[in-house]
Parts: sequence; structure tokens; C-alpha cells
Amino acid sequence: MPNEDIRRFVAQAARQEQFLEVVGRDEAEARFRRHLDLRPKGAETVPLSAALGRVLAADVLSEVDVPGFDRSSVDGFAVLAAATRGASEDSPVVLRLNEEVLSAGRTPAITVTPGTATVIATGGMVPRGADAVVMVEHTESRDTGDELLVEIRKPVVPGAFVAAAGSDIGRGETVLRKGQVLTSREIGVLAAIGKAEMPVVRRPRVAILSTGDEIVAPGEPIRAGQVYDSNGAILAAAVEELGGEPVRLGAAHDDEAALARLVEEGLECDALLLSGGTSKGAGDLSYRIVSRLTDPGVVAHGVALKPGKPLCLAVTQGKPVVILPGFPTSAMFTFHEFVAPVIRALAGLPPAAKEAVPATLPLRLGSERGRTEYVMISLVRGSDGGLAAYPLSKGSGAVTAFSHADGFIAIDPQAEAVEAGTPVSVQRIGRDTAPADLIVIGSHCVGLDAILGELIGEGLTVKALNVGSMGGLAAARRGECDIAAIHLMDPKTGEYNHPFLTPALDLVPGYRRLQGIVFRKGDRRFEGKSVEDAARLAIADPDCILVNRNSGSGTRILTDRLLGEARPAGYWSQAKSHNAVAAAVAQGRADWGVAIDSVAKLYDLGFLPLQEEHYDFVIPRDRRTRPAVQRFLAALEDGTVGEKLKALGFVR
Repeated sequence: MPNEDIRRFVAQAARQEQFLEVVGRDEAEARFRRHLDLRPKGAETVPLSAALGRVLAADVLSEVDVPGFDRSSVDGFAVLAAATRGASEDSPVVLRLNEEVLSAGRTPAITVTPGTATVIATGGMVPRGADAVVMVEHTESRDTGDELLVEIRKPVVPGAFVAAAGSDIGRGETVLRKGQVLTSREIGVLAAIGKAEMPVVRRPRVAILSTGDEIVAPGEPIRAGQVYDSNGAILAAAVEELGGEPVRLGAAHDDEAALARLVEEGLECDALLLSGGTSKGAGDLSYRIVSRLTDPGVVAHGVALKPGKPLCLAVTQGKPVVILPGFPTSAMFTFHEFVAPVIRALAGLPPAAKEAVPATLPLRLGSERGRTEYVMISLVRGSDGGLAAYPLSKGSGAVTAFSHADGFIAIDPQAEAVEAGTPVSVQRIGRDTAPADLIVIGSHCVGLDAILGELIGEGLTVKALNVGSMGGLAAARRGECDIAAIHLMDPKTGEYNHPFLTPALDLVPGYRRLQGIVFRKGDRRFEGKSVEDAARLAIADPDCILVNRNSGSGTRILTDRLLGEARPAGYWSQAKSHNAVAAAVAQGRADWGVAIDSVAKLYDLGFLPLQEEHYDFVIPRDRRTRPAVQRFLAALEDGTVGEKLKALGFVR
């Protein structure tokens, strides 16, 4: 491309169009709902074997009684209750046995009279004349040679141990109502009244299309700058969970004609979801195509939300057409806020029940004025019994934020920050409120993953929050975790972890791991050099970019000690994990950083050993006797776990 054309292309990209009109969340939803046809999309009849999870399209009336006859609920003897009056252990009532045995499925042939009884099994049809059943445990039978007798040692009242015809379900009774979701319990009811097929609400067909040249289908080769299509998979599964039928249109490249054809195909369904291409920037074609829709077409483009500002809502012929942001957290949040209720309605389901729980924010949260900000939250219970709401420090591009979150909080658009200790209301995601057996907060390490993996394999439920060593130590001091994973070095003494304890905290030795400078192999500024010489050369070279770690991490303390007063290029970058440091170096966005040797090996990077550090575990003393903590401590001493740690390059 000639230089002039390149300049023109870059200038056009830099002049990204602004959103048509950024509106508030409630206004956007009101505009969207105003034009939608939210009636369920008709009914269809399916076999009972295919009805699980479907929504009934009509009331179900029983055409039979359940049970269809008087039946015994125990093994025993069918009798006239009046004939057992006065029976006792000392003075049993003796009855003659009729010559038949009523097992389940057999029709009685002999009438029970006042002096007789008939052997009957559980589920057997109660014979004519009988009005009760005596349990076999309260009888004793004997053979006189001329006849068979049974001694009744406990009297019964009429109806005893008899399930009367229609006592469970009566003929003509409405057993299930329109709109009910068919679970295994309802399937059992339908089978009991002989229903082989059922009318159910037709699942709304929801077309799903991911867009962008960077999107690659899972399983395909990937190169730098590309990402796997997680949105398509997540949205399809979410649509199915909500009672819809996902129609996967795959991923479309930034080709306007091809994308337009796929959009037209998607409009044959009951709803169309696109992800990406809504920001109206360079290459964002989805909005351009959707903006051509009418009746009414686009009703909102740009919503005062964080994450989710680029959301585009449109309606055509009563059908929802939504362009979700491309970043996974933004896409899923806006999907659940705006699209999920629509799919539930089209599927005949009632609005989802919402649950909010009170909690306290343990740390300060900055915010952006002018937009309602939603922050994903993980909940842990503190020593006082209250809940602490830990923000998940992952951006809108994170795939795991929704899967790791227990809920979210909303920050007022006028707020610039929420201070630590502020009471908040957490909107739950899902309904499972059971606390984890073990709460681990602090610095992440693949060695810790190996230990926790053993415990999870044993059936323990574990919640691990990676907030850095200082964050873990603070959580332990507040009594919000069972274990804090830390590797904090005292800059004055060089001692690890012990100087940071309080009398209420115990330190359990973990393992040792080697920290060092990571760099791309072959870089002469580092290859074959000592740590000191390499650092001196890197600091002196303005083109040698450092990727640093976040404040409060043990690695940041170690890096600052190495640098002294120097602040080389890239110092103020804040990677939040060893992997992030290694990835930045491997991809050429930075030239060096400090990380552990096991991560350097994963990314095939050069490594200069700096210092062996102590990765240890802090346990609040009042939690040490908890069974889950004891199992963690036992796992630390387990030989199998030790071998796994050794294989990862760690030393116990």
C-alpha cells in the first residue's frame, strides 16, 4: 500500500465515529422492549423422552386415577378392619387364609369375608370385601393340617396401609400447569398418567455470529494477534440454558458482503446475536450492516455502562437483533442484562428470580464518572460471619470473570471511587450460596494449583482468589481466608514472610522457587551475563523495555531491590502475574522482566537466576484446626504432591 494510502487509512481509523447517543441502562432497555414481540413462539409436540427441560404449552389433565385401584402399601394380609378389633400379643385374632396370593399386577378372585384374610404384597390390588391391610410384622401364620391360619397381633383401622384409587391423582385433575418447566419430577408425573408425548413451547431459535478477522475457531491453528472464538461457545451454551435453540453461524471475517449474507441468514431465526464490530471503529462492520434494518431498526447504540458501553440494540419485525461487545466479560454481562430476559420470555419462562446479599468491600475501588460501572465480585465469609466482596481484578477482555464470580456490584455513575469498608449490595449470579470448604487468597503459583488440585480431587470445594501477597496477608489479618499464599521479602533484611506476621497468624513453610530475569533467547544484553551486568546494561539502554509487576507483589519488591533508584523504560507497567511478564517478553512487547524459572520454561525464554524465594502459607490461628485446613497441611506433606512440585521445578 503506497505511503499516502497508508496515511489515509490510519487517519480514517483514528477518526472513529462516535456513538449515535449514549443512553442510560434503563432507557436503553425501555426502547428495546417497546418494539419487541415477547410472546412465546408457538407450540410443538415432543415425545416424553425429549421433554426434559421444556416448557409446557398447555395445562395437563389426567385421564386416569393414580393409583388406578386400591393397592397395598406394605407386605401383609388384606382384611376387614372390624375383624381385627381387640387383637393383641397376648390375645391374637385368628383368621383363615384364602387360597390366593395377591402379588402386584394380579387381579383378586376371592372376596375377603369377616373371618378370612388374603396374603397381599406391596402394590397388590386390595380384594373385594377388604378395607385394610395388616403388616406381616404384626402377624404369625400357622398350618393346622386342615387349613392355613394367620394370627393378627395388632388391630388396624379401615384404610390402614391402603392407597385408595385416585388418592394420588384423580381422573380429571389438573396435574401440571401451562408454563411449568419439565424436570425429572414432572416427567415422572406425566409417565404415571400415561402421557407418551406432550405439547411444549417451541424453543426460540437464536442465531449466533462472531465477527472479526482476529477470530479463530477452537481447534484451529492460531497466530499472534488472533483469539479463539470463546464468545460463540459461551453464547450458544447460555441460549440453551435459557430454553432457546442456538443456531451457530460461526465466525465471520471483516468482509462486508459476506457478513451481510450471514446477517440475512440469521434474521430467519427468532433472534440474532452478533459479538464484536459494534464500536464504530476501524473494521467494525456489524453496526454498519445492522444500521440498515428498519421497523424500527437500531434503538440504542452506546449505553452508559462499564463494561458494555458499545452495546447496540436493534429490533426488526419484532425480532431482537443485538450486537454485543467483542470482549468476553462485556459480551456476557450485556447478554445477561438485556438479552437473557428476552430469550426467557420467548421460551415461555418467567423472569429469573434475583437475589442480592449485603457485603463489605475490603479494598478501595476506583471508578469512572458518567457510567454505571458493574464489578464482578467473589464472596468470602469473614471471621465476624459477614461477607467480604472481593473485586475480580480482570478487565472486560477476560474470559473467566463470569465463571469465577459469585455476583456483581453496581457503582453509581457519579462516583469516582468506592472506599474500602463500604457496605455494598451484591447481585448474585446463580443461586448456589454454599460456602467453599477452603478459602485461599494471595499470590498465585502453579505449585499452589497442584496442591489445590489434589484437594479438589478428594471432593473438597476450594475458592482461590489471586490478589497478590500483600492482598492475601491483609485478608488473613481480617480473618477472610483460611490460607494466604505469600512470598514477601523484607527489603531491609532480605528475610521472607516472617517479618510480616502478627501474633494471630501462623506461618507454614511451603516451598522454594527461583526468581530471575527472563528475556528472549539470543538477546546479547542478557545472554551469558550475570544478573548484575544484565540489569546494568538493560537500565542503560533506553530501547530496552522492562515489564514490571504490580505493587504489593513479592516479585515487585524483589525487582525494586534489583533496580535500586533506577526507573528504566517500562518500569511503570504493572503485569499481574508471572505469565503476563513472560508473555510480554515472548511477544516482543517488552525485553525483560522478573519471573519464576518454571514460567520461563513454559514460554521458552532465557533465564538468569536472581534469588530463591520462599513461597509460604499464612494461616489465621483460629482457623488452623478447621478440617479443610488440616487436609491442606496434610497435602503439603504428601509424597505425591511433593513429586508434582518437584516436577514443576520447586523445592520443598
